[in-house]
Amino acid sequence: MGDITTRFNETKENLLLLYEMMYRIRVFEDVAIRKFQDGEIPGFLHTYNGEEAVAAGACAALEPGDVVLSTHRGHGHALAKGVSSKEAMAELYGKQGGCNGGRGGSMHMYKKAVGFLGTNGMVGGGIGLANGAAFALKYNERRNVGVTFFGDGASNMGILYESLNLASVMKLPTIFICENNRYATATPLTKIAANPEIASRALMFRMEGVTVDGNDPLDVYEAVIKAREKAVAGNGPTLIEAKTYRYVGHHVGDPVSGTYRSMEEVETWRITRNPIGTFRVRMNEVYKVDEADIEHVEQKIKQEIEDAVEFSRQSPLPEPESVMDYVFMEDL
Repeated sequence: MGDITTRFNETKENLLLLYEMMYRIRVFEDVAIRKFQDGEIPGFLHTYNGEEAVAAGACAALEPGDVVLSTHRGHGHALAKGVSSKEAMAELYGKQGGCNGGRGGSMHMYKKAVGFLGTNGMVGGGIGLANGAAFALKYNERRNVGVTFFGDGASNMGILYESLNLASVMKLPTIFICENNRYATATPLTKIAANPEIASRALMFRMEGVTVDGNDPLDVYEAVIKAREKAVAGNGPTLIEAKTYRYVGHHVGDPVSGTYRSMEEVETWRITRNPIGTFRVRMNEVYKVDEADIEHVEQKIKQEIEDAVEFSRQSPLPEPESVMDYVFMEDL
């Protein structure tokens, strides 16, 4: 996340930073949905609404040299790892001001400078790549980790088990984070998995598996901190299952309810387990963070996203003559 680089202390400042990132992701996604529906954003969007605590908590536990591999639902990971709101929004708009100059769009965001090695249109596509990054970090004797996010929809794919096995055998500094939102695209995990407890599958590879509340950023943070400390000490990878929930359809335009889940279920999660709402109450009532300070953060983020939209509108489209730029690797 950039500003929290040491073991998390539950200070007012750190709590507000964590809340700020979750709120940034939520507002970014809400606005992106509206602009997509208005026809301003081209392509396809898979948004992260409801899962903000996973990205914010996990990336707050990482150090600048750590790298993250994401999924098709990756805007939250990009923002939490340090891609700015302006760069991320302009990339959705397909504009030059985007983190990839408008060439990648939603599913192919990338910014090496902050250790964000990409959203990915392939289900499970970042899993093996994270192992490769972790191997490179270990080979170069850097005390950093490769982190891969993936969903429950990827949890039965062969690439996951090959990667878990290789990471365990080679004691790679890889952290595997499954964002289990229960339904993948539109199929309940319980209907397609003989063992729906994903973290327990780590046992077959003699690897530690941990289940956390994916709607609690502090729970996610603590698990990733421990996994990171273990990895950089040379003690191998960890599989973390963060149980969470998305409030939106699989993609913008997909029905929120009525096919594989009910609106009653969606609203129950949205009201009683909203990661932003519950953390906001917790900050105020448990940690005694002033309401005025929380509101200040919210207003700041709303303005930030508004500025990101205007920046994206004003940013030019990529020049046609630049179509062949960045196709081939130019240097190492």
